Amino acid sequence: MTARRPNILWYCADQQRHDTIRALGQAHIETPALDALCARGVAFRRAYAQSQICTPSRASFLTGRYPASHHVYRNGNAFFPAHEKLVTRIFADAGYDCGLIGKLHLSAAKYYEKRPDDGYRMFLWSHHPTPDSARGHDYETWLRHEKKVDPVALYEPVNHFCGPGVPAAYHQTTWCSEMAIRFITEQRDGPWLLSVNPFDPHAPFDAPAEYIAKIDAAALPPPLFRASDIERQTAFAAIDQQTKVAVDPRVRRTASPVVEREHDLVASAPPASYDALEVKANYYAMIRLIDDQFARIVDCLAATGQLENTVIVYMSDHGELLGDHGLILKGCRFFEGLVHIPMIFSWPARFRQGLQSEALVETVDVAPTLLQAAGLPVPESMQGRSLLPLLQGAADPHVHKQRVVAEFKDSIGGPQHADHTHGSMVFDGRHKSVVYHGHEIGEIYDLDADPGEFDNLWNDPAARELKLRLLKNHLDAMMATVSAGPPRAVAY
Repeated sequence: MTARRPNILWYCADQQRHDTIRALGQAHIETPALDALCARGVAFRRAYAQSQICTPSRASFLTGRYPASHHVYRNGNAFFPAHEKLVTRIFADAGYDCGLIGKLHLSAAKYYEKRPDDGYRMFLWSHHPTPDSARGHDYETWLRHEKKVDPVALYEPVNHFCGPGVPAAYHQTTWCSEMAIRFITEQRDGPWLLSVNPFDPHAPFDAPAEYIAKIDAAALPPPLFRASDIERQTAFAAIDQQTKVAVDPRVRRTASPVVEREHDLVASAPPASYDALEVKANYYAMIRLIDDQFARIVDCLAATGQLENTVIVYMSDHGELLGDHGLILKGCRFFEGLVHIPMIFSWPARFRQGLQSEALVETVDVAPTLLQAAGLPVPESMQGRSLLPLLQGAADPHVHKQRVVAEFKDSIGGPQHADHTHGSMVFDGRHKSVVYHGHEIGEIYDLDADPGEFDNLWNDPAARELKLRLLKNHLDAMMATVSAGPPRAVAY
């Protein structure tokens, strides 16, 4: 008799940095649910996203393929290519009951999103949570018809870059958990896969007031910054990013008055003035709410006897600059705060527990890992490498890949980003090389000696041989992300 296939809870926060979990070293935020998940499973301390922008990142981990192969580089793309197969479609075809709650963001999601062949039987979609950013999305329906709250009136005062948002009881993250509990407690004969994708801790920074009150902004350490960062960032003025001018994040400031009320524009364009520590406190408050709401889902799994045979994946699509080097939000930069993400796997019945792995891993590795965990074949077109041997104790827990990559290609868009920048990063666990294709500037960092990424060795004469070696490695790594296309005919 074959073992029962596991359920899969795939929880993906939006824009959560790697250094935001207490069990992994963040002393200024409480994350008991994520700490408990680390204790029950494997936390990858060096996990990297394939892009620092939502759509290309999500396309990568849902296909197990790199951007250079699936070609979904842009936020706001008109459609998702029909020939790219999502791992959730594979699970649905194998008999899994699949559901999605929250974001999908594989194509433009201004007011609605064209669904690809995603395999989700239940599809409760909510991109930006505000009523001005979607038309009748499922979170808005819940507010209006179940909570008896007018969504427009609820969100009318929430029009700032950083400040209090809606109460926790009405928050989109709370809605995600309530819908998740309904899905996992449905009566069914076979296994299920549930994607839970809240919008937080994506900007704007608008945690519930009761969560903001839990964190003292003045007690937080300032972002990574040296005075030289202000001048250093001027060399990147032509590179696409949401922050165009670096500011000293150590200076406490009064926020600029609200000019634009549309939630998605507030979320992508920082004001001229903001307080970096208030932003950080609000960001941490959003993560604390996520932790509380994630706990509700896990508690439900335990109460219904499903926890032992459920694979849980907790991750993010990319990070957030959060004031590091005087920058905020995201764009074509490859600092650790932006490309280095949390990733935790748990399956009490089968996986190692309490392990913090130093292996280099990527988000493209998630799809083949889940397929193998469920006993399903991994398509040859998938480029990620399964983590299952490491998770089950059959491989060195601290060795997986020699290098990880990330890529940005015209990924933001809009008139304020006319350069259509193409940049790529390769990190080998010590040295990081960044190439801005078509530009003279580049970056090389030795993270062993310079973990804050302050000392760019790109133009250092003493690092010439290192630069040549790293650029050869960079070329090899990026070319390895390009698919060879359809399989060769058997009778070739």
